[in-house]
Amino acid sequence: MGLFRCIIVSKMGQTYTLLELEEKANTIREDIIRMLERAGSGHSAGPLGLADIFTALYFAVLRHDPKKPDWEDRDILLLSNGHCVPVRYAAMAEAGYFPKAELLTLRKFGSRLQGHPERLRLPGLENTSGPLGSGLSQGCGIALGLRMNKQLHRHVYVTLGDGELDEGNVWEAAMLAPKYGLNNVTAIVDRNNIQIDGPTETVMPLEDLKKKWQSFGWHVLEIDGNDIDAVIDACAMAKAITEKPVCIIAYTIPGKGVDFMEYDFRWHGVPPNHEQAVKALHELRTLGGKIRGEHE
Repeated sequence: MGLFRCIIVSKMGQTYTLLELEEKANTIREDIIRMLERAGSGHSAGPLGLADIFTALYFAVLRHDPKKPDWEDRDILLLSNGHCVPVRYAAMAEAGYFPKAELLTLRKFGSRLQGHPERLRLPGLENTSGPLGSGLSQGCGIALGLRMNKQLHRHVYVTLGDGELDEGNVWEAAMLAPKYGLNNVTAIVDRNNIQIDGPTETVMPLEDLKKKWQSFGWHVLEIDGNDIDAVIDACAMAKAITEKPVCIIAYTIPGKGVDFMEYDFRWHGVPPNHEQAVKALHELRTLGGKIRGEHE
């Protein structure tokens, strides 16, 4: 299909090629590394793996306006796995919600960019998420409210970590959504197979994950979560399914783009030091050595 493999038209009327979206995702990954190094604390693997999903959401899927974060017709995006918030901050800054220089205040006293999102600190954040497991319940409540207010054109998206599915509250919400036919809520599960203590299937096995969600009454889609085109297509398909809520199981690579972080659960809750950040940024800028400068 050539360099311009496909033209994506966002909900806000802007057009991007897939290549441009992939470049944005890579920029977001670079910003995540810089933020975490400066902060000296935070989570690396999950945010890097989610960069493609959040690029798709902010630049092709969501109805939103960075200049009017409280726009009454906006879609709702909830980050249930709040420790992955660096990817959301980086995507929001890339989209124009606030200056990118502010990213380097992550986790600092007085910063709007706390280690877990705080709804009242930063316009554009829809929920506060510290304890895991509550995001889907929040999303179902909002979806019910939108229906009661006859705002059927608005959609609710909830991102969840796969380790977070160990929390019982997730499954209470998973039962509620089909009961009320909440076709205006889409759950996106980041299936990266790691959590802070090790592989998910060692800590608390989740498989067969697709059948679990189906048994609760959800329509389930499985995709490559690091394929931006696949994410966009799945979100479009989710909105076309009108009889039940949709769960998108998005298989991602934790630490995506940084060779020494990929697939390693030990990077779940650890930031890079300066030397590691320099190496990671070099890998991201050169796409793992595929792009070489004239003096290399």
